[in-house]
Amino acid sequence: MLTVSYDGTDYCGWQVQPTGVTIESVLNRELSRLLKEDVRVQGCSRTDSGVHALGNLCVFDTQTRIPSEKICYALNQGLPEDIVIQESKEVARDFHPRKCDSIKTYEYTIYNHRFPNPIERRYSYFCYTPLDVEKMRQAAAYLVGEHDFKSFCSAGSQAETTVRRITGLTIDQDGPRIRIRVQGTGFLYNMVRIIAGTLLRVGTGFWPPEQVEEILRACDRAVAGPTAPPEGLLLVKIDLKR
Repeated sequence: MLTVSYDGTDYCGWQVQPTGVTIESVLNRELSRLLKEDVRVQGCSRTDSGVHALGNLCVFDTQTRIPSEKICYALNQGLPEDIVIQESKEVARDFHPRKCDSIKTYEYTIYNHRFPNPIERRYSYFCYTPLDVEKMRQAAAYLVGEHDFKSFCSAGSQAETTVRRITGLTIDQDGPRIRIRVQGTGFLYNMVRIIAGTLLRVGTGFWPPEQVEEILRACDRAVAGPTAPPEGLLLVKIDLKR
């Protein structure tokens, strides 16, 4: 199993696509080259185009005699600078991170200022309208717990059910940076970015905080906020429950 961090700016997401370079395709190429066998990784979280990660997980099978803890060092030598393996370790043959109970932690960063900061442009969403963080926190409280998040799921999702459980949702501000931190057992397609877009609507005063409760009940994507841009989203970590 590999713990993978990456800057997703120049990639078409995690999963292999017919066209465009993805994180998965680069890992497959470099692992196959290193281990001299056909390797296909299986990821735990399929992040979208432009989304970043500090701790995504993936697994693969290999016959190599290279010690598992050394693979990360060897693999990093061939990877581009915007993809880094933080850890490699052996796991049971039937182990797969998507089949384990887990808590995923995401952060969405907003740069709230009169003018954009060029240093922040790849890792945050710029919003020049002043945001009321306290109202955003009030709105976020409605989302904690187990709910039907159909209103927060983009079309094209193949999920069997839209019920999900958010175990924590906090909003912190450090100067112009506002970070929405969401933890849960699983997320729907674009769910975190739609949550961010909805909370932005509340922060600007477009909606009152209690509107979020109505959005949840509606189970209708059309009534929620926009899907916030991908550059502000970071997959922080995936905690596996053994």
